[in-house]
Amino acid sequence: MSVDALQEQVEADLTEFKVPGVSWAVIDGDEITATGQAGRAAADGDRLVDDRTIFQACSISKPITTFAMLRLVDRGLLDLDEDVNHRLTSWQIPPTGTWQPVVTLRQLVSHSAGLTVSGFPGYRHNDELPTTVQILDGVRPANTFGVRVDTVPGTQFRYSGGGTTVVQQLLEDVTGTPFRQLLRELVLEPLGMRDSDYAQPLPPDRHGQAATAHDEQGEPLDGRWNTYPELAAAGLWTTPTDLCRFALGVRAAYSGAGGALLSTGLAREMLTPQMPSTARIGGLDSLGLGLFLGGGGTTFGHSGGNAGFRCHLIAYRDTGQGAAVMTNGDNGVWVLQKAFASLATQYGWIGYPQELIELSEPSPEELDKLCGRYELRKTSLEIARDGSSLEVTFAGQEALTFFATGQNRFATSFADTQLVVRDGELYFVQNEEELPCRRL
Repeated sequence: MSVDALQEQVEADLTEFKVPGVSWAVIDGDEITATGQAGRAAADGDRLVDDRTIFQACSISKPITTFAMLRLVDRGLLDLDEDVNHRLTSWQIPPTGTWQPVVTLRQLVSHSAGLTVSGFPGYRHNDELPTTVQILDGVRPANTFGVRVDTVPGTQFRYSGGGTTVVQQLLEDVTGTPFRQLLRELVLEPLGMRDSDYAQPLPPDRHGQAATAHDEQGEPLDGRWNTYPELAAAGLWTTPTDLCRFALGVRAAYSGAGGALLSTGLAREMLTPQMPSTARIGGLDSLGLGLFLGGGGTTFGHSGGNAGFRCHLIAYRDTGQGAAVMTNGDNGVWVLQKAFASLATQYGWIGYPQELIELSEPSPEELDKLCGRYELRKTSLEIARDGSSLEVTFAGQEALTFFATGQNRFATSFADTQLVVRDGELYFVQNEEELPCRRL
């Protein structure tokens, strides 16, 4: 596929999936050889996306945090396999009943520590922001539950933004340096990530450089974007070019290049499978340290999704190839997967899986059939249709919006919870448990 053909495809995909803008950068031969953009930074404005437009990196914030943490391991300030409670001073992983679990950094960054809180919904522009300790404790004004161990550490993959927030607090406790400053010193500036910043909220003087977040209908979010004080897990603003600079930094350390920021030994641990996981774009199906891996570690990367942003990074360990793609819309995942498939073909990425997941949205009639009141164990829920999504009200709770993620599956960005339709029946899925919903 030619560059012009890729541009044409991406522009068509933006229209089809109601995503205002996209930006990408390509690694080939251990260099960033191409960048591209399409669409607008905001659907209600005229500013076009350019190569300096910053997007929320969402969960791609996590592997960059891990890289910083590993630099401190290299310096002897941290140990991958020590109980993190030995170094935490502002907060401690609490006991579960009478049992005090032991959790290590290796487990935290491979999502195998058994900790709660998968992800974070973010805060609107006028919300009061919690401190990191308030987030970990789950107390107001935090909008998520406290971070706790409820699965035996080291036994299985369980994605936990809460676990990454523990790493954030640990890095500050050990160094005495604010997280934003620490990440700038350890990773962003040394790797030349000039447009990147763990800045939450984003300073006003950067607003003109930022892409606006958009919902699944392509409408701007109230306040333009949410704020994520969970810096390590979701707080990075960046560009695809800077994400590629990070990937090149990982590869340089793995290959033992002169001037690499990380020792070869730790870089190789970073790209060694620690735990199997559910598959991501490009066949990434296991966890290393902070990075998802494919092919036993021959590919590495991470995906990300904050409210109104979707992005993905993938790189090849041995060939010096890869790309980063960032979008400013909730439907961006459909743009991402097609863009990566096209880039893989254009640049000859060996072994890249070409299967695409097709967007299959339920019809209004199918959504209407789900509306009504249901019994769920000792509580209840009520479903109403809101355009192409479902408004779900659990007893005693404010309504949550569930978006279709397939023909018979719905999810909300505010909790690790799904509603699934199978054989005409509705099921509530959470924490790997599936519960039937009986219509009342």
